[in-house]
Amino acid sequence: MKLNALYDIIGLIESGGKVKVSVGVSVRHVHLTEEHLKILFGENAVLHEKRPIHQPNQFAAEESVTIQTEKSKIENVRVLGPVRPYTQVEISLTDAYQLGIQPPIRDSGDIKGSAPITIMGPKGTVILKEGCIIADRHIHITPKQMELYGLTGFTEVHVQVMGEKGGMLSHVYLKVAEASYFELHLDTDDANAFQLHNGDIVTILEGNQDGI
Repeated sequence: MKLNALYDIIGLIESGGKVKVSVGVSVRHVHLTEEHLKILFGENAVLHEKRPIHQPNQFAAEESVTIQTEKSKIENVRVLGPVRPYTQVEISLTDAYQLGIQPPIRDSGDIKGSAPITIMGPKGTVILKEGCIIADRHIHITPKQMELYGLTGFTEVHVQVMGEKGGMLSHVYLKVAEASYFELHLDTDDANAFQLHNGDIVTILEGNQDGI
């Protein structure tokens, strides 16, 4: 089930107070610092936008890299822009099995003590001692939406998925920021398990201030 563009932006309060939110499937990708961008793509490198993504001012770049471990490698991993203060590789658990590593499940940017990985570009290589994670399930939401939907002070929610392989997703972190597009982000493993695609609609069931 898909909603129109207005509901994709602001969400929908159902009868009974439940809220629907659209899904964004997050495939494996890389965030780069300015320094690492230049190492991988050359001194004068900039990221070229291939397509925008829903979160404000962010985009999928034309540029891609190869990520590698001692066991295996995965090619054509998309770089997301713009550049960030940290370099981070986000993969799924299936990718981790292929690469032979055990990344922690973390919020984006929380890379201290995360898995090592090597990033290879056309001009150079970056060896990260830490920086590879599996991203938490999370919903991007503004403070105003938190208040509107009765979620102020909550840190996590349950999400109900309907359909032939429906079920419930627990421990869905609420990522609150003023510049946010209201959207649930799942990695490809979660999306495939529930047969979810970009733009599909799920329902926020409940949450509490201490997590679930």
